[in-house]
Amino acid sequence: MSISINSIELLQTYLNGVMRRSEHHAGNVEGVSLALLGAVMWRATAEIEVREYKGSPANMLWFFVDENKYSLLYNHTTEQIELRERTKNGDLISTFDNSTSYQEVIGVFRNL
Repeated sequence: MSISINSIELLQTYLNGVMRRSEHHAGNVEGVSLALLGAVMWRATAEIEVREYKGSPANMLWFFVDENKYSLLYNHTTEQIELRERTKNGDLISTFDNSTSYQEVIGVFRNL
């Protein structure tokens, strides 16, 4: 199941969950998470959806740029956020962590 992000309140709920989880087990992506969410909002041309887990937003997000669907998800093994085509198993486009500069984020998202 997924939840449509169709209000600022849902977006804040999602982001608060991401930030809370990053404090405990994903500190390597805490800062870049904020940049990525901004990049998604910049480039998304349709509804943004997040995975639902026990009724709450979870660590996977889907968005469209024109007709192309993308997913962002946290990889616990590499401790990075992955940008993939279509689904969590889609082709890997890029990975991000706190060492990723905002210029790199902009470059990746500009080319979607």
